[in-house]
Amino acid sequence: MSVDGATVGSIELTKQQACHIAIAGQLLTADRPRDLLATLRGLCSMQLDQTAAIVAEPDLVAWSRLGATYHPEQMRDGLATERTMFEYRNLVYPMSDLDLYRPVMAAWSEGDEGGHSRVRTWMKVNDRFRRYILTELERSGPLQAKDLDDRSVEPWASSGWNNNRNVPLMLEFMEARGEIAVTARERRQRLWDLASRVHPEPSEIIDPADAAQRRRERRMRWLGIAREKVADGPGVPAVVEGVAGIWRVDPDAVDPGALQRPFAGRTAMLSPFDRLVQNRERLRDLFDFEPEEVSHAVLFLLSEQARSMTGAVMDVSAGNSGRITG
Repeated sequence: MSVDGATVGSIELTKQQACHIAIAGQLLTADRPRDLLATLRGLCSMQLDQTAAIVAEPDLVAWSRLGATYHPEQMRDGLATERTMFEYRNLVYPMSDLDLYRPVMAAWSEGDEGGHSRVRTWMKVNDRFRRYILTELERSGPLQAKDLDDRSVEPWASSGWNNNRNVPLMLEFMEARGEIAVTARERRQRLWDLASRVHPEPSEIIDPADAAQRRRERRMRWLGIAREKVADGPGVPAVVEGVAGIWRVDPDAVDPGALQRPFAGRTAMLSPFDRLVQNRERLRDLFDFEPEEVSHAVLFLLSEQARSMTGAVMDVSAGNSGRITG
């Protein structure tokens, strides 16, 4: 039931409370995470942007949360030697969440959504190529894409960047299916090996529907607050003072204790792709910052080659709902 677009029983939030929930969900309050693994568990994943000329995306995300205690080798060690993290489809996850993503890998072999059917057909036609890669990795792995021959019998056809990129695409599709995995990176280039050498044995077998629900709930935690279409199910309904429409909020963020707890903010340097500023609609509705202004600010900052780190600086101090500055 709704009255004037608001669901009866929705939690009522001020705009400042909503901003604080969004900031806290991204671990950008004055209370910094304990270490890199705690940061990754809180954010669930970090995007690997290997095209950054100055600072790689996960390094800037980690540094903006941890400050001077973070060093890039911590990310490399967590992925390549300590195995507390794993890379999957250009995202870094905590290794403790691997079992939640095994059903995703299985869906690439069995499901039809998201273009999986075309991938399966192409891989079936090129099965000898696929088996050649498995043999080479078992014998000589880890290997880079350049170390493998293109033995496809039917090239991957595309009107874009991926046209005829048969070796990298076969490796990525095999990774998506959980057959192989990135074991490390050398100068940002992926080193591939058999997944059985990189990933531990499953600690639990999770039903695909249960795994999907748990992934959505974790996503709701780092979102903090989002529109219903973005939240995709989890969270409790909420209305924000002065903002039309219904939101979904992380339940832990709106329990009585959390709402009464004083908010302590800080200033953080954010990547233009940081999740706090990534959703331009939410940024406009909650932080009163127009998407066009964000784009201009980001373009300006990206053009500043003299900066040691690029991005938008967001003042998340307690006295402000949040503002972007150059």
